[in-house]
Amino acid sequence: MGLFDKLSGWLGLKKKEVNVLCLGLENSGKTTIINQLKPIIVCLSAFCLCVLQTQTQDIVPTIGFNIEQFKSSSLSFTVFDMSGQSRYRNLWEHYYKESHAIIFVIDSGDKLRMVVAKEELDTLLNHQDICSRRMPVLLFANKSDLREAMSSVKVSQLLCLENIKDKPWHICASNAVKGEGLQEGVDWLQDHIRIMNEMK
Repeated sequence: MGLFDKLSGWLGLKKKEVNVLCLGLENSGKTTIINQLKPIIVCLSAFCLCVLQTQTQDIVPTIGFNIEQFKSSSLSFTVFDMSGQSRYRNLWEHYYKESHAIIFVIDSGDKLRMVVAKEELDTLLNHQDICSRRMPVLLFANKSDLREAMSSVKVSQLLCLENIKDKPWHICASNAVKGEGLQEGVDWLQDHIRIMNEMK
């Protein structure tokens, strides 16, 4: 560890690294959400103007899983973007032990598969590597811009989120394509991860 890293740690400036699982059914918008959270860095100097864009222009469905990283004001996130296709969902549990938080993405316009989303969320929360831990669960009711989209309150009712008593959770409406609602969710997640760390 370098001197700057040590000094940053002593001063509380070093970003805490957290592992976040991003889960949900296929086509719910997980990869698009993660892509929106990745930074666009603009460098200006007397000699050049360079734009380092870490966001991807073309989003393709995740096969298996992808690992992405981004930073907020005080945390460095490693996000495991897990495929939501049914044949890959059994991979999710291999990452439960190492995760500090969960992002669960729901397509709020897909009423037909809400039952499946609820089953997957219940299975996740009842897994032995998750149920005994007080890890924060952030839910995005995504695609809220669609005419047939349900409100985050309605999604919350259909998923029976009020039954989650042993974990902090939060749901917010989002439009991953435009990035709407994402900052609210990340701010909430960051606050609750910090609270968890202070309690340790």
